[in-house]
Amino acid sequence: MAETVWWKRGTVYQVYPRSFQDTNGDGVGDLKGITQRLDYLAWLGVDALWISPFYPSPMADFGYDVADYCGVDPLFGTLADFDELVAEAHRRRLKVILDFVPNHSSIAHPWFEESRASRENPKRDWYIWRDPAPDGGPPNNWISNFGGLAWTRDEATGQYYYHAFLREQPDLNWRNPAVREAMHEALRFWLERGVDGFRVDVIWHLIKDEGFRDNPENPACLPGEPEINRFVQVHSADQPEVLDVIAGMRRVLAPYGERVLIGEIYLPIDRLVTYYGPDLSAADLPFNFQLLQTPWQADAIAAVVEAYEAALPPGGWPNWVLGNHDRPRIAARVGEAQARIAAILLLTLRGTPTLYYGDELGFGHVAIPADRVQDPWEHNEPGHGRDPERTPMQWDGSPNAGFSEAEPWLPLSPDAVSRNVEALCDDPGSILTLYRHLLHLRREQDALSVGSFRLVEDRIEDVFAYERAAGEVTIRVVLNFGAEERAVPLPEGRRWTILLSTHAGRARTKLSRQAELAANEGLVLLAEGS
Repeated sequence: MAETVWWKRGTVYQVYPRSFQDTNGDGVGDLKGITQRLDYLAWLGVDALWISPFYPSPMADFGYDVADYCGVDPLFGTLADFDELVAEAHRRRLKVILDFVPNHSSIAHPWFEESRASRENPKRDWYIWRDPAPDGGPPNNWISNFGGLAWTRDEATGQYYYHAFLREQPDLNWRNPAVREAMHEALRFWLERGVDGFRVDVIWHLIKDEGFRDNPENPACLPGEPEINRFVQVHSADQPEVLDVIAGMRRVLAPYGERVLIGEIYLPIDRLVTYYGPDLSAADLPFNFQLLQTPWQADAIAAVVEAYEAALPPGGWPNWVLGNHDRPRIAARVGEAQARIAAILLLTLRGTPTLYYGDELGFGHVAIPADRVQDPWEHNEPGHGRDPERTPMQWDGSPNAGFSEAEPWLPLSPDAVSRNVEALCDDPGSILTLYRHLLHLRREQDALSVGSFRLVEDRIEDVFAYERAAGEVTIRVVLNFGAEERAVPLPEGRRWTILLSTHAGRARTKLSRQAELAANEGLVLLAEGS
């Protein structure tokens, strides 16, 4: 199976639709814009695009507050536009993965409007309602992920409803079988339209503690951290019953063939791997965010890779993520030089990699003026906003970088004239060229897509090295995380050819006893005879 199923061999590219391509001149990206840029994704060499939400929504959280699970918000287009996108993607052999947001709906969803109408309404139990505490306050101490209490009192009915995020995003009650079936129908709606899988938003939140016990205080929380970190979320998320919920989703997908179920899960490795489920019955790919959270040092990265590989259940397929719409971009975290090391790491580790749009251009931090802030989290807790990683894709050096004829909904990066697809695509030394070469190398070499993984035991300061192998082919990856040159010994009795380097001009060079690494250089080496 590892050699045939597409989501094991392939790479996923996340598209944030508001920021990819605008075609109607309103400054916001749309579905037609994604279709217009499919040739770019095919040229780049990715295999699937994951599209962040485009459902009808009041946009309190930019589409993660869903008012209709089976439609397209007019801001992004129509169902016909979506159908065309899927058809054109498939024509280019690109898979389409949708963002599914089942933990919470919009406050404007008809289900919630019914639920809050009265305590006796048939849909009352579709959401999480609780009586006030004896003092009239919220039922427990649970905190919203965007700051503040996670409970809002409904004056008309006298109860509180729970929202793990904004008060405009009430949590659905996944202990109710009717909720499960309604959401399964939504999955079928999109499967029937040809989608190839789903990335399930905050999947570890779907079931809450049945007794709604208080979360314990977090003694490790430091000043300046988001308020959510004040407590350890042991009762508001990551409950054992959630695996049955995910297994139910898998059963919905099963009749449709090779569809993938990806779960968004921010948990330590030992908890993350449980989301594969008993006998791999839950998520195909529980998203592994360790590279977003680990210090950018060779030893730390090596340790987390080793721990993750060791913790995987038999048959569990690994995956790696460097960036997404919720976390600062990789170049903003590690710098432009190390962003190239990160590219090699992501695309040569064992498992399915997910790229975030714009990272292949080396986007760094984009400062957002106070009067341009969009993210509700930034408004609630200044300093924690996500706008800088959601800025528009930069296609060329024209005004608005080819993204829109109007002013984009968020600012472009200051270097948009030079940091864009048109400027970088033919530059042999650009980070875009590096990403494209890596992606095509993965397709050419089974060792890099489905091959085995082995850490190189000899450790050199600032260097992380490992091997991938398939059949008679052995590839060694050597990454210098430091700002000084390093000499890395190579196995005796073998010669190596440099397939790819972060530094231009070294490809096809022959090596024997050692690899001389420049500062911030990464090499992909092919063993002689492979």
